[in-house]
Amino acid sequence: MVFAIQETPMSRQIFSLVVLAGLLLSADLTFGEEPGLLAQGEAAFKAQNYGKALELLASYLQEDPGSVVARRYRALALQRLERPEEALQEVAVGLGHHPEDVSLLMVQGGILAELGRREEAIQVFSRILQHDPKNGEALKERGANLANEGRLAEALQDLNQAVKLLPKDPWVYNHRGMVYFCQNNLKAAVADFSTAIKLRPDLPHAYFFRGNLYRYHLNQSEKAMADFREGCRLGHPLCCQEVEKAAPAGGAPAKNP
Repeated sequence: MVFAIQETPMSRQIFSLVVLAGLLLSADLTFGEEPGLLAQGEAAFKAQNYGKALELLASYLQEDPGSVVARRYRALALQRLERPEEALQEVAVGLGHHPEDVSLLMVQGGILAELGRREEAIQVFSRILQHDPKNGEALKERGANLANEGRLAEALQDLNQAVKLLPKDPWVYNHRGMVYFCQNNLKAAVADFSTAIKLRPDLPHAYFFRGNLYRYHLNQSEKAMADFREGCRLGHPLCCQEVEKAAPAGGAPAKNP
């Protein structure tokens, strides 16, 4: 036997309400719900409240000890609080769960470099590049560390590749400019520092390095002082020292605003 249901305006309205209720339940919409511990921890880190971030992320890790994001932010927070050894321990725990996670390896390499353990940092960045040869960040960081170790030819090879992959990153040009300077390729060094400044006009390091080239190697004092003044204005103490050295005898030294 077939039962026919007569469609009426009321039946259509009831059907629509049932469908809407089902959609709301399936979407699990929770209007006004507080952010979870992970989101709160990230927000605290970005607000530079590193102690609070550590607490929130530790609580979250009790629920999800394998969270890459939580481990990474905890390591970065410890680094900002000048607790690098603890930061390395945090990264090591994360890598225990995810041995090849690139984000954790990048943090590990950066902390090692900051501690002056550059050969170890180079090994970490090389590990990343074994799996991802076109990782521009890893090439940039390995190149910078190779340069600091005096391995200029290897550094230049990495940084040349990094420039192709990260053409808008001012730090790539800044690092490569330093390599060119050490190789006495002054014209190329000036060009790279100039590119870094063009990409990021508030980068004081590039003004300092270019100013040094102008003043002490290219005999262009006016250009040098223009760079030192701008670098000093941006807060670079060595630029301010250069400005003060150039001040007339008895004149008021330039101050860093």
